[in-house]
Amino acid sequence: MDTYADLIECEDVLLFANAAITSTGQREFHGAAGEQRLSLDFLHRYTQGNYPDLYAATLALDINDHNAALIIGNLLGQPGLGDGRLIAWRLARMSPPRVYRLFRELRRDGVNNRRTRALIRDWLAGRPDLAFDAVKYRSAVKSAVRHAHLTLTGELGDFLFAPFSRARYETPILETWRRAHYDKSALYDLPYTVAEGFAARHGISRPVFLERVAPRLTRLERLRLTESAGAAGVATEADLAAMPLVRLASYVLSLAADVRTRRRDELVGALRAAAARAAGARAGTWGSVAAVLDDSFSSFGSPVKRRRPLAVALACHYLLEALAGAYRGVWVSRRTDPLQARAAGPTPLGLRIVDALDTRPGMLVIVSDGWDNAPPGLAAEVLRVWRRKLDPGGEVGIVHMNPVYDADAFDVRRLSPMVPTAGIRDAEDLPALVELARFAEGRTGLAELRAYLADRAAR
Repeated sequence: MDTYADLIECEDVLLFANAAITSTGQREFHGAAGEQRLSLDFLHRYTQGNYPDLYAATLALDINDHNAALIIGNLLGQPGLGDGRLIAWRLARMSPPRVYRLFRELRRDGVNNRRTRALIRDWLAGRPDLAFDAVKYRSAVKSAVRHAHLTLTGELGDFLFAPFSRARYETPILETWRRAHYDKSALYDLPYTVAEGFAARHGISRPVFLERVAPRLTRLERLRLTESAGAAGVATEADLAAMPLVRLASYVLSLAADVRTRRRDELVGALRAAAARAAGARAGTWGSVAAVLDDSFSSFGSPVKRRRPLAVALACHYLLEALAGAYRGVWVSRRTDPLQARAAGPTPLGLRIVDALDTRPGMLVIVSDGWDNAPPGLAAEVLRVWRRKLDPGGEVGIVHMNPVYDADAFDVRRLSPMVPTAGIRDAEDLPALVELARFAEGRTGLAELRAYLADRAAR
């Protein structure tokens, strides 16, 4: 049996996991950026100081890159903490810009022990094309090489530290970069962000540049440039169905209502295809599912995380539709067309939960930032009565997914102690987060949580 101390430890670790999944230290609808950073910094210090092994183990969870980088930086700063293989595995999952930023922060903080140098060396050695990185992230690669005390011989070393010392490079991308300084045609074979700088230097107009560079854009660059390129008369031919669900949902929500109507078949088809890919073998296996989806005004997020909570709700709607055998989505605004979702109005979560429970589904998923205000507290009361009076046996599984970190509470905002709450950032993580949320119900304890983290790390 778990002791009181074990229960506190379990709660603390789950609290930190929720923060590490949702918070990026940026401004939210109800919290300034400074508050977010201070709150998150405290949680990192508290968890690392009190539960160092579990702090490191959270790298195996679906936390965001911002917090993964903070954890890795803190672990490397204290020799002997953390599994080097788990750190290396997490680095391999992070985006290259985020990893290079971490290496720069380690250099700034003077973290330069043998393990740190070995991790940088091995990560750089594992890059599929370090010459490409040297062109696209030139200053960051130089900084990492210097910090790890690496000696690069041959063309790559010359390119980083004396780029014009050679009259010609044998490595194609390095030679293309050299030629792009005087040959306009060469720049179109460079990565988009590098080519963009050369185009400005050569005075090439935006439409001409976009038309020529379009075939070499990455899938995310195609999506990001779809609207601006379209205004210039250039089609990027973005493969929407191949995009991550929340990113695709954010793109859909950025479109004007009439554009969404005109492109309905294309957009809905892409969202359902992306959801089917995320569901995989689990498609149709969840039985009867209902969802309450928050599209109130606070789902707008903030200027730096524009419409992020609403995008998570829209993405979860299509993923749950794919996972469920029978599905019903209930939007807070009572909107019946998910494609036309927009952040507006109050948050009558309690009333919508009643609507969703009316059909007694096998599972109810609530996707909301937890600010229930029409009237305040009704959702908590509805859930209390349902759990204690109408469904004491828990026949209907209820879980609250919250995409927003509450800096004041050091956690995601909870609707009720009667139902578990888990932070969510990417819809693809929803099945794993529903599994993680069971630890918050108190039905399982610290030993099970440790075993779960160990299993995730082993996998």
